[in-house]
Amino acid sequence: MLYQITGKQIDVGEALQTHVKTELDAMLGKYAGRPTDVTVVFSKSAHEYVCETVLHLSTGLNATAKAHATEIYAAFEACSEKMDKQLRRYKRRLKDHHKDRPEPVELFGASSYILASEVDTIDDEPESLQPIIVAEMETKIPSLTVGEAVMQMELAGLPVLVFRNDKKDGVNVVYRREDGNIGWIDP
Repeated sequence: MLYQITGKQIDVGEALQTHVKTELDAMLGKYAGRPTDVTVVFSKSAHEYVCETVLHLSTGLNATAKAHATEIYAAFEACSEKMDKQLRRYKRRLKDHHKDRPEPVELFGASSYILASEVDTIDDEPESLQPIIVAEMETKIPSLTVGEAVMQMELAGLPVLVFRNDKKDGVNVVYRREDGNIGWIDP
């Protein structure tokens, strides 16, 4: 497994890195079958330390956690507890998907655009109806079942997830509705 333990304008010492690796190994050995990489970023916000952790599993799931504390070790422990809780909640579902999916999730490339939100004109009418593209990026679309997509959206805390449906071989969308339920768009 690949570990990336860094600090934003903070020196992360060997003792902290060893502690992080040991704790994560113990937690992942308990819950996750095939983790691929973990990114842990420490930073400082005013008087508090912030720990952000992103875990990528070979099943395509991404689990994220973030915690604040006045001590750097306490920030990591709080973040680790949140990650542990997420993995514990989804342990049964993750195990079921490990059995169904012998290969890692296939990712497809797609273009992603950021559009300008406002048009700056004198009389508040745009010159054309075409939106202004601010940025263009490459993004990955995973090939998942609907259950896996919902699980990944919940683990990552995303409001919406675009995925390629394994069963129907088309692009689908799952999203969190305002009433708290999950919506699924299958064109």
